[in-house]
Amino acid sequence: MTASIVSPPSYLPTLSAGRHRTPKRGACFMEYASFLAGERWSDHPSCTHPVLAAIARGVNDLTSASTRNELAVHIPRVIGLRSEDPVLALRLALRAGLSALPVASMERQRALAVGVRHMLVELDRYGAGDDATRQEVADVFALVPDADRWSYRFCLAVGHAETRSPLRSCEAMATVSVLGIAEACVPDTDARLRRLLEESIGEAERHIGTAASVTPAPEPAARIPEPARR
Repeated sequence: MTASIVSPPSYLPTLSAGRHRTPKRGACFMEYASFLAGERWSDHPSCTHPVLAAIARGVNDLTSASTRNELAVHIPRVIGLRSEDPVLALRLALRAGLSALPVASMERQRALAVGVRHMLVELDRYGAGDDATRQEVADVFALVPDADRWSYRFCLAVGHAETRSPLRSCEAMATVSVLGIAEACVPDTDARLRRLLEESIGEAERHIGTAASVTPAPEPAARIPEPARR
């Protein structure tokens, strides 16, 4: 089943927060996806990449009830968006972190900034880093100079631990990023959450559509990105 030929049936429940035992009790974004994919009813279906699914669940639960149904149009797009390539997990986590950094609380900013540096080093380790991504990270760090400097000092002090299986840490970063946006003191949290979901889906679509198999190529030593120059 492909996303291009699937559309949400009109008789399904409207989107609501949380996990639901049956469709009669409501449905969240990923439960809806499991139904459309023909899988067992679940908010953790196998049809969608786990990090993307974590973002979708968080956005669904933390978007206000008045605008949550606007997310439904994107449900068919996540069906089939899955890859075992660790680079996709890293890119999705990085996308979430960069979306949250400018608006998250200082406490979350520091944790997210460390996570962003970690994801960038891991992408380089897999040979998937590029100048455009590094520039995007530098641009976002320029908006949060305190978190930028703090995370740099922290990463220098503790060093970089190679992640053999980045999936779990990427899921955790995605979850913290969604929370950071939802709890931010800004007037447009719903719009920011929806934009994160849309950008994450687009990231997965591009990666799965163009990715070739990637062989990890560890560097002699991990290089921690320096603070942005101002």
